[in-house]
Amino acid sequence: MRRAIVARLNDSLWPGAALWVLLYISDYAFTIACARMYQAGVGKILIFEGSYELTPAFQQDVDSLRIFSPRFAIALLRAVLMLAAIWWLSRLVWPEAYPLALGALVLVQLSIHVRHVRNFLLFRRTLAGQGAHGRVEYGRPLILQLSAVEMLGFGVIFLVGSAITGSLFLLGGAASCLALAAKHFRLARMAASAKRPPSAEGEARG
Repeated sequence: MRRAIVARLNDSLWPGAALWVLLYISDYAFTIACARMYQAGVGKILIFEGSYELTPAFQQDVDSLRIFSPRFAIALLRAVLMLAAIWWLSRLVWPEAYPLALGALVLVQLSIHVRHVRNFLLFRRTLAGQGAHGRVEYGRPLILQLSAVEMLGFGVIFLVGSAITGSLFLLGGAASCLALAAKHFRLARMAASAKRPPSAEGEARG
């Protein structure tokens, strides 16, 4: 059964591409839904410094609750074209390229969806006055660090799974999750530096 699914994903571009497109659209839909709940009252209890969206390119669209985002559409089209090019390349010279790329796209999205489902449940309960009370404020560096640690955890899990099974699909997912973790650690450091007083930066360098 597993081999049949893997063979189907590798033999044709469209099953894997369609799966990723659905996940990518679902990612944006979940983001807008949670951002709407955040603006509707969750933000009075759980306060996130800066934009609800972590990816800088999409922050303006998410903060505006824009259902159709030109940036999102362009990113989706670019990724599908890239995936098609990699699939074509894998047919010619590098068979391992497509499962690696597909795993990188699909598994990072599945990891992000875990966060979306958790936030969706948390926000709905918060709006209903169930389980979240008082006022908690998360600084931007901490938000990014938590995201990075979460992605790091998924990356390690996929990496161990790939080492045990030899799956290139899992290896691709590990690479993309670890890359996203590194990006968010870097953004966290930048956010922390931006909040640090100039005198503190000088002392740190000294």
